[in-house]
Amino acid sequence: MEQILAVLGAFTYKQLIMMLVGAGLIWLAIEKEYEPNLLLPMGFGTILVNIPLSSAISQMVDGTLHKGALSVLFDLGIATELFPLLIFIAVGAMIDFSPLLSNPVMFLFGFAAQAGIFLTMGLALLFGFSLHEAASIGIIGAADGPTSIYVSARFAPHLLGPISVAAYTYMAIVPLIQPPVIRLLTTKSERRIKMAYAKRAVSRRTKILFPIAVTLVAGVVAPASVSLIGFLMFGNLVRECGVLERLSKAAQNELANLVTLLLGFTIAATMTGERFVQTSTLLIIAMGLVAFILDTAAGVLAAKVLNLFRSEKINPMVGAAGISAFPMSARVIQRMGQQEDPSNFLLMHAVGANVAGQIGSVLAGGLLLAYLG
Repeated sequence: MEQILAVLGAFTYKQLIMMLVGAGLIWLAIEKEYEPNLLLPMGFGTILVNIPLSSAISQMVDGTLHKGALSVLFDLGIATELFPLLIFIAVGAMIDFSPLLSNPVMFLFGFAAQAGIFLTMGLALLFGFSLHEAASIGIIGAADGPTSIYVSARFAPHLLGPISVAAYTYMAIVPLIQPPVIRLLTTKSERRIKMAYAKRAVSRRTKILFPIAVTLVAGVVAPASVSLIGFLMFGNLVRECGVLERLSKAAQNELANLVTLLLGFTIAATMTGERFVQTSTLLIIAMGLVAFILDTAAGVLAAKVLNLFRSEKINPMVGAAGISAFPMSARVIQRMGQQEDPSNFLLMHAVGANVAGQIGSVLAGGLLLAYLG
């Protein structure tokens, strides 16, 4: 009874708020199916760490530090950057770069759509965040959860909770975020532009050389990005080499599932009421939304500018797929194209831009690490 009274007496309103946040994440995962692999363990972990005197996180009791399981996992997997890097191997094994290699112009959108990262970073500086904190907030616009976690764990680990929640939540609701922005910036006739897809044959040699070449180029431009881009491209090399099919499938399934589960659960170690319930948290989450909107707008506007110099026009909606939210963004563009004209098929073009965005977001994170680290 004394233990129960001690726990109840230690409850604060901030812990109660965070338990409700945890319950909300679980509801989004189960009811709405928004990123359930990550939001469900994150939500449950949030409840665990906000129980007073919880053994899930490290606590000082009578002057003695008692190590908590989630805190230990955080030190082993997030602080060392191990979990995000393992996720990159899995993501690389899932990606087929053929649509991009067949139509290299899509690289432009993969890079242009990262503009929101740097624009939001400038906005965060105006709100009084430090340079490293601003970079961590801006990287939410990468639309790439592992990159956001990797950069923020390096620059601003105290902001990891809200940044992770914002990154993965907005990735899950890309179908709600992108369409209004795209419609605002395009005309009906632009959204109806048809793009012929004449798939060029991509040789096995090209598919094998591509991840190696990208890693070398990224290493020269931004050596700090080598871990990020290298693990992503290694996963893709495992997929494309043709001699590691069993490992490729394991990376896409078992590795991805297990590490995603641990990643979500471990991030919850930072989501205590004391850390999370602050005005700055709401501001970070709001700026994360701004970053996604700016990324989408930059991709669309890049396509419109490119059309000024091309006789064969690009549907500007494809530019919006240059964000890294793969494959949600490509599906959004395909659906919008079909709504405007049922005979219009934009999926392969959008997939090309989308996988280019995967490379672009990792390079953007690497550049921030290179020049601010």
